[in-house]
Amino acid sequence: MKIFSKIEQTISGLNPESITEERKETLQPLIDFIQDKVNTNAEIRINFICTHNSRRSHLSQVWAQTLAAHFNIKNVFCYSGGTEATALFPVVAKTLSNTGFAIETISEGKNPIYSIKYGENADPIIGFSKKLDAEFNPKSEFAAIMTCSQADGGCPFIAGAEKRIPITFEDPKAFDDTPLQAEKYNERSLQIATELYFVFSKIKS
Repeated sequence: MKIFSKIEQTISGLNPESITEERKETLQPLIDFIQDKVNTNAEIRINFICTHNSRRSHLSQVWAQTLAAHFNIKNVFCYSGGTEATALFPVVAKTLSNTGFAIETISEGKNPIYSIKYGENADPIIGFSKKLDAEFNPKSEFAAIMTCSQADGGCPFIAGAEKRIPITFEDPKAFDDTPLQAEKYNERSLQIATELYFVFSKIKS
């Protein structure tokens, strides 16, 4: 799969060496889950979950799908959901667009729907806010990745999840409507990309 060159430039600039040993331990269960599926030629379903499915869970979903393609790992299907549905925050779409993703708004409204592509021939990632158990998401045989501490604490049980793995990120929402907003969203996006790069780089096909 050919990924857009601007995204590949971003990927080539990531520094997985910057990840602490403690954080690598946090990421290891996701590596194990993916590797187990690869070993048995099974489909790999990953649902990234946050409270509002508006920021971190979408960044994680998009980067995971992109990095699976970058490392040529087949049968990876990434999803996202929330404990409640709100809307994909527009700055997330803008951050991804600035990184080189091709983004189109499919429908407007309180909860807009976006098409997000990382390559010309890639299936679009459909980005919108939804509850974690929405019909759009898998019902079984998936890993639930808890990307925020509120969802992690508030959802001790995820129906249908084969594994529940907390990999939490700080919320860039803290910088909304400040001069640092764009910088902090990009920083969080790159952190998520770096950690997921590390995860997929460890998979042996």
